[in-house]
Amino acid sequence: MSGFDSGRLFSAQVLAGSEASRAPDAPAQTEQSLYEFVQRFRTGNNDYIYRDRLRANLLAKQNVLEVTLEHVQLWNATLAQAMRQTPNEILPLFESAVKRAARGILHPISTGTDRGRPEAPDCQVTLRSSANLLGMRDLHADSITRLVRIPGIVIGASTLSSRATHLQIMCKECRTLKTLPISAGFGGFSLPRNCSGPEGMEGQQTKPNCGIDPFVILHDKCRFVDAQTIKLQEAPDMVPVGELPRHMLLSADRALCGRVVPGSRIIATGVYSTFAPSSSRGGKMGGAVALRQPYLRVVGLEIDAEGAAGRGAARLFTVAEEDEFSRFARTPQLYEKFARSIAPSIFGNEDIKKAITCLLFGGSKKVLPDGMRLRGDINVLLLGDPGTAKSQLLKFVEKAAPIAVYTSGKGSSAAGLTASVQRDTQSREFYLEGGAMVLADGGVVCIDEFDKMRDEDRVAIHEAMEQQTISIAKAGITTILNSRTSVLAAANPVFGRYDDMKSPGENIDFQTTILSRFDMIFIVKDEHDEGRDRTIAKHVMNIHMNRPGANPASEVVGEIDMDKMKRYVAYCKARCAPRLSEEASEKLSSHFVALRKQIAQVERDNDERSSIPITVRQLEAIIRMSESLAKVTLSPTVQEEHVEEAIRLFKFSTMDAVQAGSVDGMTRGELQEEVQKLEREIRRRLPIGWSVSASRLRNEFVEAQGFTQHALDRTLYVLEKRDVLRFSNQRKVVTRTGV
Repeated sequence: MSGFDSGRLFSAQVLAGSEASRAPDAPAQTEQSLYEFVQRFRTGNNDYIYRDRLRANLLAKQNVLEVTLEHVQLWNATLAQAMRQTPNEILPLFESAVKRAARGILHPISTGTDRGRPEAPDCQVTLRSSANLLGMRDLHADSITRLVRIPGIVIGASTLSSRATHLQIMCKECRTLKTLPISAGFGGFSLPRNCSGPEGMEGQQTKPNCGIDPFVILHDKCRFVDAQTIKLQEAPDMVPVGELPRHMLLSADRALCGRVVPGSRIIATGVYSTFAPSSSRGGKMGGAVALRQPYLRVVGLEIDAEGAAGRGAARLFTVAEEDEFSRFARTPQLYEKFARSIAPSIFGNEDIKKAITCLLFGGSKKVLPDGMRLRGDINVLLLGDPGTAKSQLLKFVEKAAPIAVYTSGKGSSAAGLTASVQRDTQSREFYLEGGAMVLADGGVVCIDEFDKMRDEDRVAIHEAMEQQTISIAKAGITTILNSRTSVLAAANPVFGRYDDMKSPGENIDFQTTILSRFDMIFIVKDEHDEGRDRTIAKHVMNIHMNRPGANPASEVVGEIDMDKMKRYVAYCKARCAPRLSEEASEKLSSHFVALRKQIAQVERDNDERSSIPITVRQLEAIIRMSESLAKVTLSPTVQEEHVEEAIRLFKFSTMDAVQAGSVDGMTRGELQEEVQKLEREIRRRLPIGWSVSASRLRNEFVEAQGFTQHALDRTLYVLEKRDVLRFSNQRKVVTRTGV
């Protein structure tokens, strides 16, 4: 059985016995050694670390002492080894040693006796260590009862409950009182079946006839501590492809309770232990008494406060790395180099790659004096034809961002993206489990097939995209979770391909509410252009033949490797928050007014409201992009050139999308008018069953009557779709077949 399922008692010698009876590793001696460690340990010429820390904590009414395992190693290597191998036996001794030290601090007395001295409070010892991290997949049977360190993401934390440490029981018949110690963790406990009765005068026990199971628990005389069950999931980047992420139950008590919420990234130090799950208690699992379920009894928690810069330890940058990054930030043309290093195997799409660079770095988040928060994360939507490498870009970002979650639209529900309410199997209470947006707090969520999501699921992420919170009101739980994430979404237009003849509103089947939350919307078209097609074909061939340098244009492939990119992004996000300069803000405000004027003009021309709105959110979007461009070079202020580049990107993406559909200098409204006129003319010119050559139609309408070639092509296309006309002889002859 594991150490703290057995609830064992330790004896300490009170009277000085003979030397032979005192084993070298007796618990009393171990405790004395630990007591001396707390009282005497110091590094160099510094103060007594643990004695001072304990005094400060006790004065602040915190009965807890955090001990670094490496210090114990310096004090006594054998002791530190014992703590790693048998923590269940050493930790109770450590706590009693700390209690003794606390009694000396709180109630110092001049005489050497302990008699009459008030009792000190129970103190908890938590451990911090820099031992190697173990993945959940590396924990095996030989780790049981050992000290381990496991990183992961908290996906659920139960409410605090009270767990008894000492039970007071009484026999119903003879009123005998007993106190039983209970082991920590999830280990079960069963009451004794028989009463041994009160002891007689000479010390012999009398044999009472109390029957079987006579004991009742006196709850008001028991001693309790806070306990909490935490559900830990391994970090997404540690999960092998095609496998489900593993979970583990953690049992925290006293000072370690209530410190984490779903979405926190933590490193838990604890004792790997086992318990018999409720289903197998009493041998229901086919009498499999020896089958036990593992869990971790937490003895130390390290919490990554920001959640933003990688896996726990990744926030700590060495001096060498900081020097390297500050040199790297001064690289000429760094922004262009960085953009080229994003998905180097994908040809072209420079502006989209630049936008993704902005998304990775993000702007500066601001908290206003009235408590309002302005987000710093940038959201990008790629909308376009199939086969334009949208998903590949998303996959690359998932690997390059310090924290990222990839999900596909069809396979994700509102609960899976935001948070779900689960019921705890043991306590039957509801608790929250964070979804993708909560787990990616401080990173990027890549949502593929965004258009295939159900509308009600898409609405769930409105709040997460702008307010950066997820509010839940289900099953009696009302709460708000953080989801400070950037969203990178990819979608196809309504008809599968982008139809130039239709307005952006007809092509994009999204509501204005969600479109206004995207800072940049790119329409990626699969253009037919022979020169470009040749270059792309050559590029793809080179990739498939593993010759990245064969094409002289592609020698810049991946100048910055992915690990460096990831660390640099994490460093910039942690250390840099640029602010606008006076000139930059002046330029931005005048530009925004001009943009609104331009949109009003487009809306007047097309005689309809633009489906892609330009609101104050879009002004904030340009501000965020300018900040992220300044952040790339670790610049503390946003200069004019940053604003110019941000405006250029915005014009290329969102403004282009707004104006899409106007061809040959004509607005869509004019084109539509011309198409209707041409349709009437063609019906009059061609009776049913008659044929005419296509070139003759062109001469008559384009050259003689002044219609545009584009309008004629469009009209013929529409009429063919309606089965009014039919083309034959390699589209040279037009025949009218229908009404």
